[in-house]
Amino acid sequence: MTQTPMTSRERVARTLRFQTPDRLAHDFPEPYGTDFMSIDMSPSPDKRPRSGVDEWGAVWENIGVSQLGEVKDYPLKDWKDFDKLRIPDAAASHRWAHLEGMRERAGDKFVLAGGVSIYERLHFIRGLTNMWMDIYDEPEKLGGLIDILVEHNLVAIKHFAALGADAIISCDDWGLQNQLMIAPHTWRELWKPRYARIYKAAHDAGLFTFLHSCGYIVDILDDLIEIGLDAVHMDQQENMGLELLGSRFGGRITFFAPVDIQKTMIYGSVDDVRAYCRQMVSLLGRPEGGFIPRWYTDPAGAGHSRVKIDAMCEEFLRLSQ
Repeated sequence: MTQTPMTSRERVARTLRFQTPDRLAHDFPEPYGTDFMSIDMSPSPDKRPRSGVDEWGAVWENIGVSQLGEVKDYPLKDWKDFDKLRIPDAAASHRWAHLEGMRERAGDKFVLAGGVSIYERLHFIRGLTNMWMDIYDEPEKLGGLIDILVEHNLVAIKHFAALGADAIISCDDWGLQNQLMIAPHTWRELWKPRYARIYKAAHDAGLFTFLHSCGYIVDILDDLIEIGLDAVHMDQQENMGLELLGSRFGGRITFFAPVDIQKTMIYGSVDDVRAYCRQMVSLLGRPEGGFIPRWYTDPAGAGHSRVKIDAMCEEFLRLSQ
């Protein structure tokens, strides 16, 4: 008897729970399809414009063909001006009105909702060098600002859960190419308990937890798994090694990832891209779940050719059969 295919929502959830989905869940461009629907507040307090001034007062400029901008001026250069900092209201009704009826519009898609950064947003506000110095010179003030961002996430979790979302994702690139940006013990002191609070609230509300984090983040992956991270969205893997990631963390967390965007997708041949897809499935995933392939959504900014994107999507779909 032919088994009824799982819905996208069920497929992704079973992947995250290691409950043997019927195929690889995926997130690809057309014509390859996706199991996901992404939603966010409008505007999000964590919106990162290509240019202009964001809600916190950070000034952004565009960087070439990329969809991304870069902060050129920071709103909180001195802690004595904290009372002047514009702190957005995450609960404001105008951020949520467009999402009414979202669950019905999503159909059987897995709905991934946007949260708020608790690291990157800090250096958008303070500047990266200032923020690194704050870790040692002003840890209480820095912690207080992190807590404001945590509260934004708790508000988001409450609203997204009520709307019928399935998961929440935030974006914090923690790694350089070969090490964490800050000492791991400092991360554990300042950020780990805050992430734990967010992930507990999400799970209590029935949401899965995703974190986008690129660079070398091996030093904190055990901690993130311990405090309840369900899926890590990493666009780089070759700087850590698929074998290391799979052997140390495979079966314990779901990898939500494309072929490495800085190496194989740039310098590899089409055959290299296809071979890397096979390695990802073999090393990162398990028969029960734990791997969701995706594409990089700013191909022009990263320098990805359409022929390699096609090869990646086609190979992952072939491996799903």
